[in-house]
Amino acid sequence: MLIDTHTHLYVSEFDADRSDMIKRAMDAGVEQFVLPAIDSQTTAIMHSLKRDYPQSIHLMMGLHPTHVGENLVEELAHVQQQLATHSFVAVGEIGMDLYWDKSFQKEQQQAFAKQIAWALDYNLPIVIHCREAFDEIFEVLEGVQDNRLRGIFHCFTGDLSQAHRALDFNMLLGIGGVITFKNSGLAQTVAEIPLEHIVLETDAPYLAPMPFRGKRNESAYISHVAQKVALTHNVSLEQVSKQTTENAKNLFGI
Repeated sequence: MLIDTHTHLYVSEFDADRSDMIKRAMDAGVEQFVLPAIDSQTTAIMHSLKRDYPQSIHLMMGLHPTHVGENLVEELAHVQQQLATHSFVAVGEIGMDLYWDKSFQKEQQQAFAKQIAWALDYNLPIVIHCREAFDEIFEVLEGVQDNRLRGIFHCFTGDLSQAHRALDFNMLLGIGGVITFKNSGLAQTVAEIPLEHIVLETDAPYLAPMPFRGKRNESAYISHVAQKVALTHNVSLEQVSKQTTENAKNLFGI
């Protein structure tokens, strides 16, 4: 059994074959899917998928940092309303992304901090999106004085020191297709991290692992990530599947 801890099953890239794609993943041993939120435009279809697959699909709620903009107040109000009226397994994906645009850097940091506070209010883990923003993310986390803080550094691609710093904040590392990329260096970092601190993800439809790099990613491809982690740690695929599944279940309460 495998859990895809981060997959965007609701996006338009899957409109033509969504049910077939989910079936392929299930046939490949993926029994649970955790869906991150992006903004208010994705909420309705996320709830629809949860109704269609109530035992397999689990939802997060949050505002993605790349969608922090002029309508920030309205978007955060939507997140707050959803958290108050529905059941979610995490607040995410939240964080900071300074790769594309830094014009809303201050607002991203404020939104991140506010959503962490809501996660603590509801005793939920957080799922962090971090791109070109490790220092800024750690600055926010350092301001949180609460031992209930826990979660995942989604799509972790940092170095070993950044990995250990993330672990110090009670975060798991979300490992996806990048670990299979020849020159990413991520495998060497992951080799130094015990399996107890790792969960598997695809970020589908993005970041497909080898040999599918450059094509649409699917949750079924998480097996390639698991196999690379197993090789990196010199353990069996079964051991990786068992430990990462247990990690995800414990974090999300699923």
